[in-house]
Amino acid sequence: MSLLKVDNLGIRYGETGYPVVEQLSFALEQGEVLGLVGESGSGKTQSALGIMGLLPPQACMRGSVLLDG
Repeated sequence: MSLLKVDNLGIRYGETGYPVVEQLSFALEQGEVLGLVGESGSGKTQSALGIMGLLPPQACMRGSVLLDG
């Protein structure tokens, strides 16, 4: 079982807003490290905020985040 599993994460602002993250999926086992790299505005911060459950109320998130089962 993965320590952190993100499956098909998608984030957009507003019901019909432009998607800022699409289909992000990964799994981390204990002791593994993952780095998110990309250009400014590519969704790194939005992904991290979504995984931690800290997106603002106007954000719509889909997919699943599972921590430690």
